[in-house]
Amino acid sequence: MSSGVHAALVPGGVIGNGRYRLLASSGADARSNAELWRARDGQLNRDVALTILLGDLADNEAAARARRTVERAMHASSFTHPGVSRVIDVLTPGTGIRPDEGILGMVVAEWTQGTDLMDLIAEGPLPAGAATRLLEPLGAAIEGAHHAGLVLGADHPQRIRVTSDGRLRLAFPGPRPDAIARDDVKGLGAILYLLLTGRWALPGGPQGVPAAPTGPDGTVVAPNALHPYLPHDLSSVAVRSLEDTSVGGIRTSAAILQVLDQIAAEEAQTALIPAVSSRDDDDQVVWTTQRPREDKQQKKKLWISVGVLALATVAVIVWLSVQIVGFFSDEPSKGGGPTVVINQPGSNGQTAPPAVAAGPVQPGQIGVYDVTNQPDSANQASRAVDTNATTFWRTDNYFQQFPALKPGIGLMASFAEPVKLASITITSPSKGTHVEIRVASAQNSPLEETKVIGVADLSDGQTQIQLNEHEPTGHVLIWITKLASAGGGKNQSEIREILYTRAQ
Repeated sequence: MSSGVHAALVPGGVIGNGRYRLLASSGADARSNAELWRARDGQLNRDVALTILLGDLADNEAAARARRTVERAMHASSFTHPGVSRVIDVLTPGTGIRPDEGILGMVVAEWTQGTDLMDLIAEGPLPAGAATRLLEPLGAAIEGAHHAGLVLGADHPQRIRVTSDGRLRLAFPGPRPDAIARDDVKGLGAILYLLLTGRWALPGGPQGVPAAPTGPDGTVVAPNALHPYLPHDLSSVAVRSLEDTSVGGIRTSAAILQVLDQIAAEEAQTALIPAVSSRDDDDQVVWTTQRPREDKQQKKKLWISVGVLALATVAVIVWLSVQIVGFFSDEPSKGGGPTVVINQPGSNGQTAPPAVAAGPVQPGQIGVYDVTNQPDSANQASRAVDTNATTFWRTDNYFQQFPALKPGIGLMASFAEPVKLASITITSPSKGTHVEIRVASAQNSPLEETKVIGVADLSDGQTQIQLNEHEPTGHVLIWITKLASAGGGKNQSEIREILYTRAQ
């Protein structure tokens, strides 16, 4: 890079054959050796967004990559959407750029009034409702572009701005030469992760923004592990969008939009910060940049407090409902409902005689079994076998039934020595929950290596599940494949007690 470029890329500097005067830097995308600037078009007398690709013309590889980025940006200029800034022009050395400027290419787009995304999250993460409403327009733009066979390059937070009416927009178009549609989806998931946690989950993020934490296996820690008040579905979508695996990973923006729509509807009463007047004469309104710090902090605390209060209220109502049902039931001492014996397939329509049991057997340990590494209420699994029907293990709330976000969730019991079970009795208020009883060779056996020995739809109360013939085993999985309806479009199941009965 020439010394002339260093001198020019400062506020007040002029580039592009003297046409564009730089006003303020919006960041840099080191992956493309690109700088992002707000500038003034001296010929048309308007502000523009410049994506400036730097490098040495003698570097053939760098020059070829810059040409490819400019070509892709020009190709995408035919695509119009409120979630993407319109490309006005593209420049290359000899066509709008002097060869001695040290600039390999430049994408000129209309300026997006509002504020930088990084300024928005400077005070901390946002509540779920605000994050979804911000992200939806950008997600819709990516979905539309992919249907048109285009890649936008929406995978860096400093390329994104927040419009004056509170929506995310790709303000600095110009996809990397090797970017594919999958990168847009991962970028959407990473931006959602950033909004919810204030951390960036992809390589090449901006300086000063902390990286997302990872677990022992290298996968990104879910947002609701950092902030438990976040909805499970939204948290799951954020991390699954980042995964490249064919199983469990989200590979389309349509899948993300579906969950965003559901969360937005659920959080409809959560309002975004209104637009306020800017002190910058060139921007008529901004979103948050001129708010006093105390006001932003109080607003976010209020959002969180309202969300926590709402969840607590719902929990109290559910608890009271369960207690009232139990109080007026005919046999409260038996868990608030009748015992239902489920007979297994293969009996030719006839009821098999119940197995003679030698008596209850207690597992040595029990844990949540989850193939997505995002176990629900992992620290509460032992409550399902503590012989206390007032305590329970409960799944997270899901807006979509299994297997939309995961194939299922379960409790894996491990016994001190192999046992042959005659039946399992589950006490639960979650009528309609579908469970499979599976035996496994190890605590962490893959699901496909486990064997089904019983199935049932739980009743409200006790459900006794007679088990098929099986070899003694040290590990038994209760695998939930369908959750009970919890009302309001949510699905959740609760297990209060599990009784394992040994066969004779």
